Amino acid sequence: MLDIKDTKVAIPIVLIAGLFWSFGPFVVRNIDQAETVPWQYLFTRGIVIFIILNIYLFLDEGFEFYKNYFKIGFSGIIGGLGLAVAMTSFIWSITNTSAAITLLCLSIMPFITALLGFLFLKEKISASVWISIFIAFIGLLIMATGNYNDGSLFGFILGLLSAIGFAVFSVSLRWRRETPKFTTVAISGAFCCLFSIIIIVTNDLPLMSSSTNEALFATHGTLVCIGLILYSIGSRTLPAAELTLLSLTEVIGGIFWVWLPWFGVNEVPTTNTIIGGFLIFISILYYSLISQNNKRFIGLN
Repeated sequence: MLDIKDTKVAIPIVLIAGLFWSFGPFVVRNIDQAETVPWQYLFTRGIVIFIILNIYLFLDEGFEFYKNYFKIGFSGIIGGLGLAVAMTSFIWSITNTSAAITLLCLSIMPFITALLGFLFLKEKISASVWISIFIAFIGLLIMATGNYNDGSLFGFILGLLSAIGFAVFSVSLRWRRETPKFTTVAISGAFCCLFSIIIIVTNDLPLMSSSTNEALFATHGTLVCIGLILYSIGSRTLPAAELTLLSLTEVIGGIFWVWLPWFGVNEVPTTNTIIGGFLIFISILYYSLISQNNKRFIGLN
């Protein structure tokens, strides 16, 4: 894997990774009747993620890359299932509520990770982090109450479930740090394919959608993989606090692309979403500031 030592290079790489991820909601918004083809979406996206990451692992490690699958262990299975749940919940969330709500729910993933680490790994949570979690919780409550009447509460709940799935993935890797991370993500793509096929076959649904939709499904999977690879390269040089701040690129960009009238979506966040989102941003900024002394470096190996 390309090893970047200069933070001046690593920062734009991570920002570009977030930029790639930020186009996800815009891609989904352009899917024809996305709410009717979620399983076809998951099937194609899962295949694309599995193939691209295995090609990357082959280029990075050579023919020995397959040995990673024998090192997955129980933690890798749990992490892969967590990611599969996150991916499934994401498409159901964003087709039932605004992109802003889905992305803001995902942005609290570091706090959910801290809570799961506290509950299952006995990791300590400082008073400052508890304050950050409390502020984010208030922001979520404001968002939920503001979107209760327009029928998007279901999407809000699924957005939280998606964040929990990503947090489970993160905690599973901290539980057993030798778990091969990219291989675990590839496994999650395989799980998505398996889940989708079971649902499609048992409900007599078509395996594929229209050619345009299939191209969009594959595009989203590709964006996820490219962003993941770039994030992995940049994150080896940057501390966790900076990565948390830089990850906001995905949230800000994702909301911006679907709001921008030029792109034809013109999805304007509600007042409660803006207020709740502002509190979540404050909590993340506060979390990052108090984490500046954290010397741990995180990355995907």
